[in-house]
Amino acid sequence: MLVDGDGGRLKGEADEPGWEVDPDDEWGLAVIATVGRQLKLRREAVGMRAADFGKAVGYGEDLVYKIEGGKRIPRPEYLDRADEVLGADGLLSAMKEDVAKVRYPRKVRELAKLEAQAVEIGVYESISINGLLQTPDHARALFESWQPAYSPEEVDRLVAARVARHSVFERSPAPALSFVQEEATLRRPVGGTMVWRQQLERLLDVGRLRNVTLQVMPTSSDAHPGLNGRIEVLKFGDGTAVGRTDGAFNGRPISDPKQVRIIDLRYGTIRAQALPPRESLAFIEQLLGER
Repeated sequence: MLVDGDGGRLKGEADEPGWEVDPDDEWGLAVIATVGRQLKLRREAVGMRAADFGKAVGYGEDLVYKIEGGKRIPRPEYLDRADEVLGADGLLSAMKEDVAKVRYPRKVRELAKLEAQAVEIGVYESISINGLLQTPDHARALFESWQPAYSPEEVDRLVAARVARHSVFERSPAPALSFVQEEATLRRPVGGTMVWRQQLERLLDVGRLRNVTLQVMPTSSDAHPGLNGRIEVLKFGDGTAVGRTDGAFNGRPISDPKQVRIIDLRYGTIRAQALPPRESLAFIEQLLGER
């Protein structure tokens, strides 16, 4: 589809894959429906037809209707351009924050929300590098290895969601973060040697932050409470906490104080058996020197 007079090409669905709303995400559906309604009302208020508006913002008429009908997630640049074309004085552009959240899967948003509120986060990982510690290339290599295979657009969306969680390191006041990684997760060259080296370098950078404690659990260590899988403990300013472990409670997030204490006890035991932080960083540096 071409723009009259200038030979420019309007974006259609083939150019905007992977921006559908999750049909099971009720909040996301409501947000996108509201945004679409506001876009339509603004367009109609200035007397502009969908086809003309589409040409002005660089989108095909069919995609304009789908966005206005709450069937597609508008990209940030679409909202900025619409704000300019419709003279909305920043009201449409301001919707980008909520729309950006809808891009990410619901489970990721819920986890990111908890991480954003926590004053302490503790994580033990036995299978892979924790998501908060992953580089984008490492995360991409993991998602591309999953079966059944994700589409390239789905991979992009998942990587963006994982990287967005890294904002926890930029919070002020900074939360206390502690990580325990099994040695095997550090030795696996996910994504190839270069990606692997960049991942270990990120671990060193993060591990040197004043509010972060990074420890390595050596393969030579004795049995410990984390051998059944990941353990997570998030503590909040009001004294409440949430815990999750692959080895109990069916892996579901738990907020009951007695059960959280059990998970917290297991995590504390794991930390006590792992290498101290300084030795852990030295261990990672040694791994880097081996290749």
